[in-house]
Parts: sequence; C-alpha cells; structure tokens
Amino acid sequence: MDTYEVIAVRYASRRTLRSQVYLNHHVYGEPDAPIGMDYYFWVLRNDARTIVVDTGYSNVGGHNRQRGHIIHPSLALNRLDVHPREALVILTHAHYDHAGNLDLFPESEVVVPRREYEFWTGPFAQRPMYHHSIEDDDIGEMRRIHDEDRMRFAPIDGVVAPGVRMIELGGHSPGQAVLLVDTNDGPVLLASDATHYYEELDREMPFLVVDNLAAMYAGFDTMKAIIDEHDAILVPGHDPAVFERHEPVNAELADIAVRIGHPTTPPALLLPASATTPESRQTR
Repeated sequence: MDTYEVIAVRYASRRTLRSQVYLNHHVYGEPDAPIGMDYYFWVLRNDARTIVVDTGYSNVGGHNRQRGHIIHPSLALNRLDVHPREALVILTHAHYDHAGNLDLFPESEVVVPRREYEFWTGPFAQRPMYHHSIEDDDIGEMRRIHDEDRMRFAPIDGVVAPGVRMIELGGHSPGQAVLLVDTNDGPVLLASDATHYYEELDREMPFLVVDNLAAMYAGFDTMKAIIDEHDAILVPGHDPAVFERHEPVNAELADIAVRIGHPTTPPALLLPASATTPESRQTR
C-alpha cells in the first residue's frame, strides 16, 4: 500500500473576527471575538511521487485583498525540496487562495473536480457574490492547462493517485473536494475548505462563504462518517491549531511546515526518530 508523508505548509496568516468567518454568527448568541486564519497548501510525498495539494494565492490575489505572505509558495516549495516540474497537482477547489500560482507547474498534470472547473469557467463565475472568491488570471491559467491536455477531472469519489482518494462534497464551492490520504500513522483527511476550522465541523457552524448550505451540512455529515469509519486524522483548511497539534518537519521549517503523517519509507527531509518529540500529536 502506498503511504505518504503529509505536510501542511503555512504560507500566510491574518487576524479577523468570528463574525467574518461564520455564516450568520449572531444566530449563535455569542459575542464577537478575534480569530486567527492561517492559509495552507499541502505536500504529499513518498519515494515514488510528490503531490502538491492546492497552490496558495498569488501575489496579485493577495494584493487585491491586502494580504501578504509569510512565505511565497514558490519559496516554500524550494525549502521543502519540492520540484514543481516533477509534482502532480491536485486542486480541492478554485478559490483564489487555493488555485493561484499554477504557472509554477508548467509541465504538471492537474487534477480538479469537473464540477468545479465547469462552474468557474462558466457564466455565473462573473456574478459579484461568486467572483470575489476567485482571480480571473487563476481561472485563465486553469483554462490553459485544460487546453494543453494537462487537466484530469477527478471522480466524484475515487482514487486519484495510489493511496489518495478524492471525495467531492460541494457546499463551500460547487465542486469542493476533500482527500483521504494513506499514511503510516493512519488515514489523513485533508478537508481543505470543506471545514476551515476544527470547531466548524465539531459544532457544524457553516463558513461565511457558501455556495450551497444544504451541501455544506451534508459535507459535515460525510466528513464525520469518514473520520469515524477510518479513524482518520482531520486537517482543516485554515485553522492555526493545525500547528499546535502536529510536529514541525524540522527545526529550520518550524514556522511554515508541520508533518501530519509518515510514509512507510521516510524521505530524506524527515526528522530522524531520535529527533521526534514525545509531544508529537496525531490528534484524530
């Protein structure tokens, strides 16, 4: 069985308010309060392959929203010794903070949910309540990849690489998908923006940006069922607590990269066993 090292790469972070995160926050009868939002992409790798899951936001996408980078994704990939020309790319959805920088991967195959691609290249993508979530340049790059026959449409629920299952849920975005990744520590559920925070899933608190509310709730049910069935390790898409629950890849990258699961044969960048800490947490 193929297993992977799973790395969450934090490339940006900001502070906001709970009322700017949770849909109709006033319904919960709770006071508003500050909340952190981290921005991630993910790297899956073993001796056979490297997969980059989502690609972060571009300089343009960040500038248009007055958001900078802790580290630009291109530099983060370099520091992780990831070679873009050799990587498979999987997009969980096409929002600006997950589908920028595709030009870094000029030869890669890109896997994307068909529903996601067709929606964001269709007429409704230009309507204001949708358009604010994307960058036209990013969608243009996706079109180019499609035209170059480098795009592969993912099944609604199926294997997209050995040891990697992709499940389309919708909700946050029309084709929003999650990944179930095999590791030596058990399956890892990369939720991306199907749940931005642990709390979002635990308390079933929908995110502010939503395409289909009923699908979002159904997605919560599906993710909980996957976690229960597979004893999977949940990794939400924007929660700073990911860095509290998992160990750094190494001391040099402690501020930008944590390891969530191990492959059967660790890549060279993994810490030696003597360097892992007893506090390493694989919270499920």
